Amino acid sequence: MSTILISGANRGIGFELARQFAADGWTVLGTARDPSQASELSQLPRAEVLALDVTQPASVEALRDALDGREIDVLIANAGIAVNLEAKPAEVTQADFLQVVETNTFGPLALAAALKPNLLAGKLKIATAMSSLMSSIGANDWGTQYTYRASKTGLNAVWSALSREWKADGITCTLLRPGLVATRMTNFNGIAVETSVAGMKKVVEGLTISDSGRIIGYDGTDVPW
Repeated sequence: MSTILISGANRGIGFELARQFAADGWTVLGTARDPSQASELSQLPRAEVLALDVTQPASVEALRDALDGREIDVLIANAGIAVNLEAKPAEVTQADFLQVVETNTFGPLALAAALKPNLLAGKLKIATAMSSLMSSIGANDWGTQYTYRASKTGLNAVWSALSREWKADGITCTLLRPGLVATRMTNFNGIAVETSVAGMKKVVEGLTISDSGRIIGYDGTDVPW
């Protein structure tokens, strides 16, 4: 069976992704900043817990070294944060802005680059990350969420470039949109996490190289740029 690596897999969307893929027979490599806080993840069948903080180059390098030579079929760069979503423009701090971009934009790129050899060794060769409707410039008709929007729009640009560069290597680079999901990040507003993840799992399992560069929602519809 195939192997999937999911970052930020100890809670929320990441954990539910791990749970559903493991239940379907996949080998799951789930990361957490603190593996000691990932007891539920460690109890899933065919799941391994690995330490990773995507904002720390040494942590990314340690994961790369630990997985040297191991085949990975699918990467889901899921780890992400949201800080002070209600902040007005004058309330957005440089520290908050850089923290969110570091995690949501740089983190997925650093992780994908580190694990490219593993993806090339795998059969499916799929690299995905979590985008959002908040990333869309064309669909933004209500403002707000400055740091989060910037981080996800930046991720779109990064993954678009990656999809073009890695297509020649046979790696499918696609972004996923989970929707507004009822997790701690959203104060448990939105659709059930099980519904979102079931939809994204279906999307991932149907991806081909022709899907590179797309942003696909859990419901199968594309997100406008």
